[in-house]
Amino acid sequence: MHGLKLALLTIWRLIKPYATSRDIGTLKLPLIGPVRLQERWIGISFFITLILINLFQVGLIVRLSYFSRDMYNSLQEMNAEAFWNQLLFIFCPLAAVWVSVAILEIVIQYVFHIRWRRWMTHRYINKWLAGSAHYKMLLLSSEADNPDQRISEDINLFISNTRVLSLGLLSQVATLASFAAILWSLSANFTLPGTDIPVPGLLLWVALAYAVIGTWLTHLIGKPLIALSFQQQRYEADFRFSLARLREYGEQIALLSGEEAEKGRLGTRFKRIVDNYMTILSRQKKLTLFTASFFQASNVVPYLFTAPYLFSRQITLGQMMQTVDAFTRVQSALTFFISAYTSFADYKAVVDRLASFEDAINASHALDAQPGAATTNALVPQAHGKMGDIAISGLDLRIPSGRTVLSLPQLTFRNGERTLVTGPSGIGKSTMFRAIAGIWPFAAGTITLPEDQRIMLLPQRPYIPMGPLIGAVTYPSAATAFDRQDVEQALEAVRLPQLVAKLDDDAPWGQTLSLGEQQRLAIARALLARPDWLLLDEATAALDEPTERAIYALLTTALPDTTIVSIGHRSTLDAFHDRRVALSATGVADDMALVPA
Repeated sequence: MHGLKLALLTIWRLIKPYATSRDIGTLKLPLIGPVRLQERWIGISFFITLILINLFQVGLIVRLSYFSRDMYNSLQEMNAEAFWNQLLFIFCPLAAVWVSVAILEIVIQYVFHIRWRRWMTHRYINKWLAGSAHYKMLLLSSEADNPDQRISEDINLFISNTRVLSLGLLSQVATLASFAAILWSLSANFTLPGTDIPVPGLLLWVALAYAVIGTWLTHLIGKPLIALSFQQQRYEADFRFSLARLREYGEQIALLSGEEAEKGRLGTRFKRIVDNYMTILSRQKKLTLFTASFFQASNVVPYLFTAPYLFSRQITLGQMMQTVDAFTRVQSALTFFISAYTSFADYKAVVDRLASFEDAINASHALDAQPGAATTNALVPQAHGKMGDIAISGLDLRIPSGRTVLSLPQLTFRNGERTLVTGPSGIGKSTMFRAIAGIWPFAAGTITLPEDQRIMLLPQRPYIPMGPLIGAVTYPSAATAFDRQDVEQALEAVRLPQLVAKLDDDAPWGQTLSLGEQQRLAIARALLARPDWLLLDEATAALDEPTERAIYALLTTALPDTTIVSIGHRSTLDAFHDRRVALSATGVADDMALVPA
């Protein structure tokens, strides 16, 4: 019982943001036109309409049960006039109404589904990207693997299953209430088989006992499917992610002749899918063996109890068929959990995946509110000073395991001074840049940033988004944020004139461009953005020295008001900086002035 309560609370936690949203949405109504309402009221209205439709359909089913009774009675009595009257003037209008309502239900279901999915998708994307949560989740070793699947597939499945299962359950409850009354009245005078002992509502008690036993046995047999379904979704996502990485790093794999290694890795991941799938199959066979036998037997039970009354002429054929139909409806409603057990198992797995994803996002956001202590995984507080410098004080940088890689008691990057940061590989230079950017959660200390000044950080391997090339050049700004002529001039300035004619081409540029070309493209972004501070984390390491020299000379002339701080290992970089800071594990090992070119 506690587990059910916890599951329901988790489901409500996922539904509540949409049900209480105050976002404004637009709904186009026939004959009225666009109407602006809070999204929650649109969603609630859709859901209530679907509930009313389901209740109306239950009412139609009840009315059709009486049609069935009267039709069978007319057949038993050989009354042709009554038969055709029931068929033409009762069934046909009811069937027409049923079809019309079914079409309306489909339209509302689809519109409701896509609106809710759109809202949830935007919400999760915004939360996942806000405050670099997507990056911090990786550092925190979050259990929320494959966020792409959780946003694209799990949200879709959650909405679909929530709607289907909740409305299905409601429909079955209404069906149970309606047909239980019919079944009670039809079997009010039945006696215990083989005796004269009257048992009012006998078939209702039989259906109830039959369903309770079946539900309990179904749960015992099918319970492992919940965990197996969760695992299957994870293995599928891992395999799909591996295929995507193979496509992304195809050139590197080909250069290393790593195809056999990749076959092995993909084979191992796919074997997990197959093995888990076969385990699901084994469990599903046992569950199907029981449920199929259970439902087949349930078709016979009402006949066993009603046939003797028909043969003794205590009931008519129509009453018998209505009793059988009522028993079947009641038994189906009571065994809804049995027939939908696999769906419930899949739903539980989806709910768990979305809940853990949201927990991981919230955990990453919680870091922003934990400034501080060296024993806490927290972001360094980003104070703002008016001196225009970047000042570091008492900074302790750690890796996720907790080991300190760099301690900086005091370090200042002065505005207008070009600084080169050096030190052994792995000492924490790049981590220091990440802390300055405010995305490294394993740190303590204070970093004071210049007030109202823009800082841009270029990593060694830049991100190249999918889509037209112009969007990759202007990233993270929109492709229309700069004049096209400025974009073309920026590419020419970084020695990529061959790309000017391809600005509108949509291609996998992350794989098409060499690392050196990608680094020069990132420099073009800086030329367009014109930040106040430019942090270069070995951002020209893939370039040959003459090209690197030309790029630094370009930055000096094209961005005269930009303060540049570089991480690099080449001694040739000295000529383009005013100062060199050499780092060691315990702080600044050397700080000396340079003579720039």
